[in-house]
Amino acid sequence: MRRYYVPVYLVLAVLLLFPVSARAINVQEHILDNGLKVLILEEHKAPTATFQVWYRVGSRDENIGKTGLSHLLEHMMFKGTREHGPKTFSQSIQRAGGTDNAFTTAEYTAYFEMLASDRLDLPIELEADRMRNLMLTDDAVLSERDVVMEERRLRYDDDPQNLLLEQVVATAFQNHPYRWPVIGWMSDLKTLNPEDLRRHYATYYEPNNAVIVVVGDVNPVQILSKIRKAFGKIPKGPEIRETKASEDPQYGEKRIIVRKEAELPEVLIAYKAPAISQEDGPALDVLGSILSEGKSTRIYNALVYEKQLALSAGAGYDGMHRDPHLFFAEATAARGRDIGDVEKALIEEIEKIRQQPPSESEVQKAKNQVEASFIMEQDSFYMQARLIGTFEMIGGWRLIDSYLDGIRKVTAGDVLRVARKYLVPGGKTTGVLIPLEAKK
Repeated sequence: MRRYYVPVYLVLAVLLLFPVSARAINVQEHILDNGLKVLILEEHKAPTATFQVWYRVGSRDENIGKTGLSHLLEHMMFKGTREHGPKTFSQSIQRAGGTDNAFTTAEYTAYFEMLASDRLDLPIELEADRMRNLMLTDDAVLSERDVVMEERRLRYDDDPQNLLLEQVVATAFQNHPYRWPVIGWMSDLKTLNPEDLRRHYATYYEPNNAVIVVVGDVNPVQILSKIRKAFGKIPKGPEIRETKASEDPQYGEKRIIVRKEAELPEVLIAYKAPAISQEDGPALDVLGSILSEGKSTRIYNALVYEKQLALSAGAGYDGMHRDPHLFFAEATAARGRDIGDVEKALIEEIEKIRQQPPSESEVQKAKNQVEASFIMEQDSFYMQARLIGTFEMIGGWRLIDSYLDGIRKVTAGDVLRVARKYLVPGGKTTGVLIPLEAKK
């Protein structure tokens, strides 16, 4: 589970100051007649609230030749409806003293507003309007498509590290839609048909394919009444068949070389791993923390401090998905160092954890780190809502109840078992970035 680093000396303080039981989040769940799910968490520590709308659609729901539709549609949701013109949405939220934005992943697309709790009527009205009344003219779609193409050039085509990650993921997955990027392939964006985007919107932006999450200084009865009034009149759409996808077994190491203008060479290794909701998810999360949760952990200490082969190095478990995803290990070579030596040293550290279990103190430190990070990630209404929405999208918000319980039960034997089971040489995909000289 990706998280920011929490210094070790803060871990105990966080756990003492903010003890969290496995069932601390008291979410109220309601389902409207049209299938819209509403999740409300009442919190009165500040007179603010966040209103979020999550749609169960992401890049995994796209098809070959039509990648990038979900992300482009996210852009188009800010371009106006029949009722409200272009840019009206964000301008209205900002005039009310709030902020708004959106994000798209492989699993979902989410839109959020953060503002004073007595002004939630505004985002409720605006979100209900754009759920079904978006204007998607050919000219508007193609114009925004060009914006996304430029975004892709900047974030991927011209960014060697992101390009390496994109290529490794695309190579690791053979037949699962996780293999294509959320932003879409450039070749698909160039040939995008606006009618495909309109069909995507009509299919997935239905109340029965959406979840509203509200967290903050609200009265649940009153806010539910307002949501029901605004969204309840939107008719229920046809039942959407969930995208079923699975990955065939991998029969040997895959390897890819990326040659790109860059400062330093880099190696990125990906191993197939189950989702966080599956039995081995918590142990993999702890394993990731043991290998690379701060500068004193195994990979960073060995490659950067002791051997001085790498400028940076780490590992991490990317399990926040509906289906099995990947466990990563990476290192960027120090100037003048051979990337082959760096890769060899990285694999040596992975092999060590596969041969001998970590100490009990090492496991406990990692578990404390995971728990502290999980707690600190909920330091705002927005992050609490995002946590609820994310878990709801990948398997149900009640998974939050069992997440910390699962982490606390992990043993050194569990860590050794999952390392031996998943970090196997024949099941990895290795990508190596070879720098080219910059063009004059």
